[in-house]
Amino acid sequence: MKPLNKITYDIRGAAFRVHTELGPGLLESAYEACLIHELQQMGYSVERQKGLPLRYKDVDLQIGYRMDMLVAGKVVVELKAVRELTPIDTAQILTYMRLSGVRLGLLLDFNVFRMKDGIKRFIV
Repeated sequence: MKPLNKITYDIRGAAFRVHTELGPGLLESAYEACLIHELQQMGYSVERQKGLPLRYKDVDLQIGYRMDMLVAGKVVVELKAVRELTPIDTAQILTYMRLSGVRLGLLLDFNVFRMKDGIKRFIV
């Protein structure tokens, strides 16, 4: 079992490789497919568009919330390809982390000139 820091290091490295190859300006789905490929090549299990139930007043609601990726069952990865990350983007990943019970998350925005400027790490 790999330590969490190693997993996030590897995810970030894969994101750098994808961004170097593709650059900014594409759709989120293109980055998602390429990042999943990179991570699987590294031996990671990746759950794509993993559904999240919403529990409200003792009722489980299947209403279609989906996090972009769950890597190694331990890291929520949310991808963006936007002009600028907003507080809503942060709230979204934190909510997905809370709903899934996963304590570590990475918010990756590929619409940047330098990938290091598009990475935010969250721990709850």
